Amino acid sequence: MPKADIPVVKKSLFSWIFPGNVKLQLMLLLIITIMVFARVLPLELQRSIVNEAINLGNIEKLFIYCGIYLVAVVFASGLKYLTNVIQTLISERTTARMRKDLYYHILTLPLGFFRKTQPGLVVNALTTELTLPGNFVGLSIAAPVTNLMTLLAFAGYLLWLNWLLALVSLSIYPIVIFLVPMLQKRVNRANKKRVDASRNFSSRIAESVSGIHEIQGNGAHAIENSKYDRIVDNLLKIRIVWSLYRFGIKSLNGFFSSLGPFLVFILGGWLAIKGQLELGALMAFVSAQEKLFDPWKELIEFFQVYKDGSVIYTRTMETFDVEPDFVLEADDREPLELSGRIEAKNLSFVTESGISLIDNINLSLEQGEHMALVGFSGSGKSTLAACLGQLYKHTSGKIQIGDQDIAELTKRDIVNNVGLVAQNPFIFDGNIEENILYSCEARLGKSGKDAGDSLPTLDDIIAILHQTGLFVDVLRFGLNTVLVHDHDKDLVDTLVRVRMAFQQTFGEELADYVEFFDQERYLHYSSIAESLTFGTPNQASFSDSNLCRNPYFLKFLDEADLTRPLLSLAVELVKQSVDILRNLPQDAIFFNQSPIQPSELDDLIFLVDTIKKKRLHDFSDMDRQKFLDIVLRFIPGVHKMVSMPQMLESLILEGRSLFRKKIMEDDPGVYTFYHMSEYIFSQTILSNIFFGKTTTTHTAAQERIDQSIIQLLVEEDLLERIIEIGMHYDVGSKGDNLSGGQRQKLAIARAFLKNPRILIMDEATSALDNRSQARILNLLETRWKKKSTLISVVHRLDTIQNFDKVAVMKAGKILEMDTYDNLMERKGTLYELVGNK
Repeated sequence: MPKADIPVVKKSLFSWIFPGNVKLQLMLLLIITIMVFARVLPLELQRSIVNEAINLGNIEKLFIYCGIYLVAVVFASGLKYLTNVIQTLISERTTARMRKDLYYHILTLPLGFFRKTQPGLVVNALTTELTLPGNFVGLSIAAPVTNLMTLLAFAGYLLWLNWLLALVSLSIYPIVIFLVPMLQKRVNRANKKRVDASRNFSSRIAESVSGIHEIQGNGAHAIENSKYDRIVDNLLKIRIVWSLYRFGIKSLNGFFSSLGPFLVFILGGWLAIKGQLELGALMAFVSAQEKLFDPWKELIEFFQVYKDGSVIYTRTMETFDVEPDFVLEADDREPLELSGRIEAKNLSFVTESGISLIDNINLSLEQGEHMALVGFSGSGKSTLAACLGQLYKHTSGKIQIGDQDIAELTKRDIVNNVGLVAQNPFIFDGNIEENILYSCEARLGKSGKDAGDSLPTLDDIIAILHQTGLFVDVLRFGLNTVLVHDHDKDLVDTLVRVRMAFQQTFGEELADYVEFFDQERYLHYSSIAESLTFGTPNQASFSDSNLCRNPYFLKFLDEADLTRPLLSLAVELVKQSVDILRNLPQDAIFFNQSPIQPSELDDLIFLVDTIKKKRLHDFSDMDRQKFLDIVLRFIPGVHKMVSMPQMLESLILEGRSLFRKKIMEDDPGVYTFYHMSEYIFSQTILSNIFFGKTTTTHTAAQERIDQSIIQLLVEEDLLERIIEIGMHYDVGSKGDNLSGGQRQKLAIARAFLKNPRILIMDEATSALDNRSQARILNLLETRWKKKSTLISVVHRLDTIQNFDKVAVMKAGKILEMDTYDNLMERKGTLYELVGNK
């Protein structure tokens, strides 16, 4: 029988030294042996240079010895650099292996572990705590061997030079060897406290970031600041004590190392004066004695790295030393194909603290039957569903799926046969496609291109998107995508063709709802800035918000005789808006018919009062900028507080042509101008097809426009392509770019696409509106009944009539279970729940 791999949490720190690093460690030993010789040689050369070259006046020997000295120093430095490179490689590779193996282990731990463990602790363990143990592994061979060999070589050389002087100078090291471990014990105790405090610190930060919505919603800044301050202050005290002990060891080591030269000078000087020691030998001895400190210092530092790394490594592995509840996969067989039959007998689940969440549950479901779990809050519905899905390991009783005991099934068996949808599904960073294929890729154990043709096709995905109601959302994501310049040229050409077909086919029908872009017409439902420039800027300095202070644009307004008319309109617009809005609440709804923002009102009230007696040419540059900024935002068809002068419309139309001509002559890359036959890469696909602005916000009008665009996309065989683009929509961190309903639809689609024999849904439609919820329930009824066994924790009692069975739970027990009609006829607990509802 092959020897089982030792779990990562059971491995000692020393077990990481050789696996995967044997060749590098052997190479280090060889380099170290050569390097030690190269480091000792210059010491003997110093003696020879003084005694044989300088004292005897031999220039030739001086140059020879100095040359050899230089070669030895350069060679030793090169070997030292090579040693550091190999050490770094070993350290980083080992740290990476530790992180990988520990991460693999963490993913297998029971859910209960994560309920009592802060995410910050896990993050800190993987990112920070394993760094020092990894560094120790890199040093574990090179540091002690190099420094011990160097220390012994230098000590031997000292004894060879003068045994008495050597013994005296070396006598201080046994004292250090005795004192350092005593101090190191205190360092270790302080380091354990530091590790624990750092974990609390990381957990507090992670909790604050995760709960920022509640903190800001409740205005709990002071409370959280106080909690954070206590943790930081505690960490401060612990780190000070820890650092003082560490520096104490360094200071002690430094003191005794400095004491060595003192003894050498006293005794060595006396011997030299008495003629018992050559001057060259004394110089070599002093130099060797000083160099003796370097390997000794590095040994002490290595000892500290080992102790610190050992404390952190042990602490980290102890934290995650928890056995997984279930085996991941069987080594001797393929994953089982299970039937959808489920049976639970005397099933109970008790927490570590002794709380019984489900008690003596008995139920039976045949292949394809659908059961709703309902009941009081905290009755154990979700816990029962989790046990049936092997998320929790039940403490007593038995669960059978098909003819297999769930306790004997591997995670891979469950993954191949069961689909899970949580009430608050987790959406991973990435795009919609990656998330919707997540379960299928997990079942295959491969992702992306590695999965090949085994993954569902685009047609399969589109069908599921339709069924779950996510199709329209993904289509919208695709239509709202901004294509890059080097995108598929055929797609771009087709979209321009669709734009033309849209206006030709639906132009008259949608004339009351849409104002299409036309070079010869004024745009009443676009801002003055957009109507004047008739394009989109490619530089930030020409954005709508910056035009009012762009020197080039301001000069153009003067040349086109537009400055004064625009300022006149701006003054009238501001006066009218201020007069109407100054006495109303600063609510956005009251500002819909004005380009003024609520936050600007107070400043504009003051501005209106200061310009009452000023003429336009007396305005300061700052005042002109403010007024131009507002008037350039003015949309005549929306902002009805003042009317657009006909004369100004004509001037803007004339200025439009002049602006385009001027830009094309001076800097063509600044703007992308609207043209019926050219794609606008700075705008979305929808804007390119639409090529205009809506004139109404009515839902019916918007739906008609959407239907028209979809019809053309279908005719041009582009619908799937747009959906494919929409599938690459970035969902954001934890799916924050999606609504709660979209996240639930995506999770449901993820499970449906897997096509499991058993489907477990824990209040999976709680965030959906009534229409979307009815759609999912109808889908379960028509497509999944008799095909897959369904266990659904239901929060709305008006949706359970069509389930084959309804189980009513309270206090961890099933009080009654039967069809909906039979339970209602009995007028038991379900009848009371429905009546109260």
